[in-house]
Parts: sequence; C-alpha cells; structure tokens
Amino acid sequence: MTPPEHPDPVVHDWAPVPLPATDFDPLPHRLLHEEPVARVRLPHGEGHAWLVTRYEDVKQIASDPRLSRALTVGRPITSMTPHTLAPPGGVGRADPPDHTRLRKLIAPTFGRRRMAALRAHTERTADALALRTLGSGPPADLAETFVGPLCATVTAELLGVPAADLDRVQEWRAGVLSHETTAAAGESVKKEIAGYFADLARHRTDHPGDDLISELAAARAAGALSTPELVSMAVMLTLNGLDAVRNIVSTMVYVLLVHPDQTARLRADPARLPRAVDELLRYIPQRGGVGMPRVATADIEVGGVTVREGEAVYVFYPAANRDPAVYTDPDRLDLDRDEAPHLAFGHGAHYCAGAQLARLEAEVMLATLLARFPRLAPAVEPERIVWRTGTVNRGPETLPVTW
Repeated sequence: MTPPEHPDPVVHDWAPVPLPATDFDPLPHRLLHEEPVARVRLPHGEGHAWLVTRYEDVKQIASDPRLSRALTVGRPITSMTPHTLAPPGGVGRADPPDHTRLRKLIAPTFGRRRMAALRAHTERTADALALRTLGSGPPADLAETFVGPLCATVTAELLGVPAADLDRVQEWRAGVLSHETTAAAGESVKKEIAGYFADLARHRTDHPGDDLISELAAARAAGALSTPELVSMAVMLTLNGLDAVRNIVSTMVYVLLVHPDQTARLRADPARLPRAVDELLRYIPQRGGVGMPRVATADIEVGGVTVREGEAVYVFYPAANRDPAVYTDPDRLDLDRDEAPHLAFGHGAHYCAGAQLARLEAEVMLATLLARFPRLAPAVEPERIVWRTGTVNRGPETLPVTW
C-alpha cells in the first residue's frame, strides 16, 4: 500500500536569524510540534527540501542507506550557506563503501589508548590555563583565555598543525563557516585550506610525527586514500575542533552560570559531570540552521509522508533533542536527566567522528572550572553577553566572568 502524500503543500521559508543565548529557532521548534516532516526553502540554492525534526524520524533518515550524501555533489540544493561546506569526494559527502573506508582510517586516532593519553594532557593544559586566568585576576573572558585556547591546543596537537599556523587557520575557519561568505569567496578560502593541508601532508610524509596528518599521509602513500580525501578529513576535524567545540563548551559554561542551583549540586558531586555533559549537549541548540542534506535513492516513507526518489532531505538534530515524545519537559534543563541518548553528535554512518574528543574536552574544561573557580559568576548581566551571528555554529562571542 503506497503511503499518502503529505496533505499540506506549503513550503516554509527558513533563514537563520540572530538568536541570543540558547533561544531555540522558532520555525523548527514549531514544525517539531505541528509538522514534523515539512518542506522548507533555505536562503541559497534552488527549490525546496524536506526537513525532518522528530526524534525517531531523524534517526530513521540518518541511518537509512537509501539516503545518499554523495548524490548532493553538483546539485544546487537549497542550503543555509552560499557555498557548500563539505568538499566533493570528502568523508562528509561519501557513501559506503568509500565512507566506511575513510572512517576506518581515522578510527585509531580516537581509540581508547590515544584518548586516555590525550585526556591526561588536556587536564594539564586546562589546569595551566585556569591558573593563568586566575593570576590575571577578574574579570576575564573565558572564551578568549580558557575555552578557545584549549580547543586550539588540543586540535593542533592531535592533527599536527604547527602552533605558528593557528592564526591563519582560524581566519580560514571564520570565512568558511560564515553565512555571509559569498560562493566565490567560500571557494577561494577552501582552496587555500586545501593547499595548506596538502602541503602539510607532504611535509609529514618525509617528517612524520605522532599526529593524525602523519597517519593520513602514510595511508595516502600506501594508496589507501587520495589527497582530496585526506584534505577533507583534516579540514573537517580542524573546523570542528576550533569552532564547534569552542562554541559548544562556551555555551555550556554560560548555561551553568545562569542555572546556579543546578550548578551548585554538580559542584558538590563532580561524579555527576558526565551525565550533566550529556544533558547540556541535548539542551544546547548548537547550530544556526542545518548541516548537510541527503538525497533519496528510492521512495521512502517517514512520519506518514512519502519522500520521493531524488528529493533532498535535511534532519535537524537540535529539534530531535527537544522531542516531547522522548524527553520529559524537553525545553527545561535537568542535569539529572536520564532518558534517551541525545543526538547532538548525529546518528548513523555520519555520526560525528570526533564525538569522543568533544566530550572529553567538555568534561575536562567544566571539571577544571568547577574545581578552580568555586565562585564563578557572570561579570555582566546575562542579557548583555554578545552572541555570534551569521555563522554555522552558535556560541557566545565573549564570555565575561568574575569570581
């Protein structure tokens, strides 16, 4: 029996708007409750796409092998940015078996042994940054003096990016992830980044180190991946480490500051921190808009709606994390929450490759702040904190605190 067509032909226009703090984007929030599989038109590209917001529907689409990332290449699918963030041929726009092959190459980087060693190093670095911030005296901008520098240090050391190059990489990061970067400018910046990481990989081929770029360079020399594939993975992990993690953890700190009662309980029982981090990941709307689409390779029924072969589909993980069918009072922060696993890192084959690293950094940074700053508080009224706008990942521009 063929599933019925969606009864509502409305296409909803969805453009990213400036949203302060953790305010939820009103359109996907409304669609979650009223039209969980809906047609949307984004600011760039052509036509419209499906937007899926409900928890179980999102999991279905994210794990269905009939939804292809590779088929997005060369198609002007409606999108949030004028240029495509993930390059063609890279891991973000690959399907199995290529995607499986590429993910296996980086799996050892996030294995138990490497993560254990990295946690110890991250704890030492976090403590040193905290002591330096304390020594400078209040007020301080934690995003500038603590969270940002730690994310940059960990990312650079894991990948093998020289510290002297970080400022240049940060400039590229800002250009690539801006909603306002034109298509031509975006392609130009991506070309510069690709050239940089290709040169770095060539250098690491002759002068290997204990880092991911060296491992990927060795794999390329052995014929296990191409230069574009190597560059894609390096860029993906660098941008996520420098930008996504920085914004996520800075926002976590803000949320804890404006929920002092829950934070006090967490400070009194630090063993609760891993569960608290999961709740913060669920609660925080991390993105300004949606990420990569998928293209259906067959007719697919989801949420009572038929997605036809060839149509584009987006999933919105932040909305799925607020699904009232899955979470009790989902718009409320509850650091003791113990319900369904959140989808902040995605689901299925394209589950975030650096999820373990991001969680590690969040746990270490929050544990350090709770231990070293027992009287941490906002240095200004929360409503005066400036939030980033016009960029893919949401977070505070600055995070002024006192103690």
